[in-house]
Amino acid sequence: MSKFTWFTGRGPALTQRQLERRRELAAPAALDERPLHAQRFVVLDLETSGLNMRRDQVLSIGAVVIEHGAIDLSQQFECTLQRDGHQASASTLIHGIAPSEIARGEEPAEALLAFMEFVGDSPLLAYHAEFDQRMLARALKESLGQRLQHAFFDVAELAPLLCPKAKLAHAGLDEWTRHFGLQVQQRHHASADALVTAELALILLSKARQQGLDSLPALLQALNSRRRQRAYSL
Repeated sequence: MSKFTWFTGRGPALTQRQLERRRELAAPAALDERPLHAQRFVVLDLETSGLNMRRDQVLSIGAVVIEHGAIDLSQQFECTLQRDGHQASASTLIHGIAPSEIARGEEPAEALLAFMEFVGDSPLLAYHAEFDQRMLARALKESLGQRLQHAFFDVAELAPLLCPKAKLAHAGLDEWTRHFGLQVQQRHHASADALVTAELALILLSKARQQGLDSLPALLQALNSRRRQRAYSL
């Protein structure tokens, strides 16, 4: 199929069908006053070629949905992206994605279109969300010419806000899962990490409701207040 570029050839080359799918992607929903159990969240985890947010690439995407106050296992997303010239590195020892698997992966534009169609208009949750947000945003820009506008909530930031007595303000995902006694089947695998992050997020959303933070605007206001307090204390 022939490819058509946009912005006079300076953007990514996309097929006509890909351009149509990009136009049909849902705009993010505004954060409203619906109770948290009425929200649909997409819990995301990325595996990447490294930790450099300017140079490294997204290699795989794993995601699961929280809806109606529960993890909906019928709504899961998993995809490995094809990357030309990808070679094994130190990161391969962590995520275990071999170069041969990357070579057999999905073409990046197709993978990212499918993922954003899966996301729809839902807000996103991730652990250490800034990294996932910036890596996903760059991947979307480079492969689709698409700007990421969806709201991201950081589970690593929500946990100490809602569980201050745990005294795990700077803890990683492993420490929080141990704190709540969650069973982790596999780490540094996008889908498995997304699932355990979703399990942790469910606990935190329940605690938010108990604390009267039963909407996304209320939760965001509490997060902003904590950020200001931390900034003043530095």
